[in-house]
Amino acid sequence: MKSASNSLETDYKKRINAVFRFIDEHLDTELTLNTIAEQAAFSPFHFHRVFKFLIGETPLQYITRRRVEKAALAILHTAMGIGEIGQQYGFTDNASFTRTFKKFYGVSPTGFKKQNPYRFSKIRQLERKNGQKYPEAEKYLSGINTLKNWITMQAKIEVKELPKRDYAYITVIGPQNLGAAFQKLMQWATPKGLMNDETKMTTIYHDSFKVTPEHKVRMSAGILLKALVATEGEIGPGSIAEGKYIVGSFEIRPEEFEKSWTGLFVWMNENGYKKADCDPFEIYHNNFNEHPQKKAIVDFYIPVL
Repeated sequence: MKSASNSLETDYKKRINAVFRFIDEHLDTELTLNTIAEQAAFSPFHFHRVFKFLIGETPLQYITRRRVEKAALAILHTAMGIGEIGQQYGFTDNASFTRTFKKFYGVSPTGFKKQNPYRFSKIRQLERKNGQKYPEAEKYLSGINTLKNWITMQAKIEVKELPKRDYAYITVIGPQNLGAAFQKLMQWATPKGLMNDETKMTTIYHDSFKVTPEHKVRMSAGILLKALVATEGEIGPGSIAEGKYIVGSFEIRPEEFEKSWTGLFVWMNENGYKKADCDPFEIYHNNFNEHPQKKAIVDFYIPVL
């Protein structure tokens, strides 16, 4: 019975992966329960139950959150107008966009743009929700300058044109589940001869810790492939889009990952680049547990225009 139950859950996860891809590609369109249930080959009623069980949100809650979070990132990283951003992410008018946005961040999109001091760091909850005051501008700018100096010392930063790259992946919700996903991937890849000294593992970030609660951040734990291979069960095929990327090469401790990402986005803004509408990712070159100083040798990639 346990084996049958595990097999069923694996099949459900495979179908939900297809739903994630569909939603990501159609956030600017009307997404009804019937439409997205079709992508998973479920009845709307059954799909609603399965999605809520696996993801912890209803399909509508998930879609609304994704739209608002994508809009928040666009406010931070583009020069688009508020109305244009709302339309791009599926809101029919400014009133509905503003009303929904305020439910998530406690401030209007315009207020978020003017008041948000965490432009280059995690956006937790704004003042109205946690009672904390914003840092003074002078203190904030001092922190940014310190971060710029740190990343200059720690990273080699380049801008590169990258070809399309294929990978096999497992969907992960929340960073606490990444380790187990990589273990599953390696167990799958080893008998297929895909694990060797040149094999690279990757994490693709479909959500941003800046605007998404940590436990809801969706990632793909992946293994880069030199050629397409057949995937199965909850392991699916994915690809990193070709294009221009800022590449930051680091040798850092695990607790410095957030600081490194933040610094790289500071570098992006300081050098006049705009983030493209693709997902940032990491590629790992070692097992940090085997490093004498427990450091990760890792490249961070930000897609840019």
